[in-house]
Amino acid sequence: MAWDDATARAALEKLFAAAVASADPRVVLARHLPEPPRDGRVVVVGAGKSAAVMAAAVEAAWPEVPLSGVGVTRYAHGSPKQRIEVLEASHPVPDAAGAAGARRVLDAVAGLTSRDLVLFLVSGGGSSLTTLPAEGLTLDDLMAVNRALLASGATINEMNCIRRHLSAFSGGRLAVAAHPARVVTLAISDVPGDDPTVIASGPTVPDPSTFEDARALVAHYGMVLPQAVVAHLALGAEESPKPGDPRLGQVDYRFIATPRMALEAAAAKARELGLAPLILGDALEGEARELGKAIAGIALSAHAHGHPLPGPCVLLSGGETTVTIGKEGHGRGGRNGEALLGCAVTLAGTPGIWTLMGDTDGIDGSEGNAGAIATPDTLARARAKGLDPRSILGRHDSYSLFSALGDLLEPGPTLTNVNDFRAVLVA
Repeated sequence: MAWDDATARAALEKLFAAAVASADPRVVLARHLPEPPRDGRVVVVGAGKSAAVMAAAVEAAWPEVPLSGVGVTRYAHGSPKQRIEVLEASHPVPDAAGAAGARRVLDAVAGLTSRDLVLFLVSGGGSSLTTLPAEGLTLDDLMAVNRALLASGATINEMNCIRRHLSAFSGGRLAVAAHPARVVTLAISDVPGDDPTVIASGPTVPDPSTFEDARALVAHYGMVLPQAVVAHLALGAEESPKPGDPRLGQVDYRFIATPRMALEAAAAKARELGLAPLILGDALEGEARELGKAIAGIALSAHAHGHPLPGPCVLLSGGETTVTIGKEGHGRGGRNGEALLGCAVTLAGTPGIWTLMGDTDGIDGSEGNAGAIATPDTLARARAKGLDPRSILGRHDSYSLFSALGDLLEPGPTLTNVNDFRAVLVA
């Protein structure tokens, strides 16, 4: 195939679509369901951006099974249900609706017996969507913490360590509330390494981290937190349930979709399109713009030397980067746009290289796009419009640049989430 702007863009969008489709709960969830209990109740609870569509998939798979329950998802991510109620709340900054939703979930699993089954449907965004303050803290306290976390540069693992020690819901506390019922978790992973303690801050699994760990992270990143939060962490009175806690029983945790599965699906699609795929990794982390530069370096090597593989090829990767907001403040955009602009600046208009970076949930940061596409003439087109790419990168304003160029990736909410997806096509 002769690769040009039109064919490269179309190919990249097909790879993104293949990655997202591989994580569609309506396709993959049913085969992971346990046997329903013969003489007990089935209570379905959920948290995350995919909670509504996951609940619908359970209802479709178990049409004759009596179901009840409630889940919490992001605003505008709901879908019609018959037996499982799904509430909507704010993400990434929590709100009162999320706190009320988390309380409803805990109430739904209270008073069960060992004959009952709790099916917990968890996906990315669950931490913010079920923000329920620990005793002595307020929602305003945790909203301030969340803002500090998002601006700190901390990894998602580190963020959720702190969240687990400020919560009445996460860090195994949902499983404790459901005891002695059997709890089965069906998870869509959006975190590097697929760590169950990190996905939505691990409501149904034991938490190996401690208050001391949380305090060390706050100090390391120099976070300024509300005094009540500082005092709560210092006191460390109510530790989260630890491994071996009998109230958590035998943890039954099943992944229905992961970043690696999504990358494998994209790789298969690449082969169909005549591109040799190379998966760089499913858990790449770090500062967004710096990771973008590193990926550009690999693409330049493939372009110039045929190493690590010759073109036509596509370099695939996943994971979750961070954006550290400095004193200069920030414009509009998310981590994928920032990584993409860092990549484009490093590529410096090299011909024959096209890049797509986007969040598989369809939303990059606070804007309505999943990410964007960069082409060999991205920088030239930006300068023709009076835009300085390096200055924009310094202001964390990637959305404004890619929006002005008409290069935003806008699939809308995908109702799933297997983290960031990056593809670099080298012709």
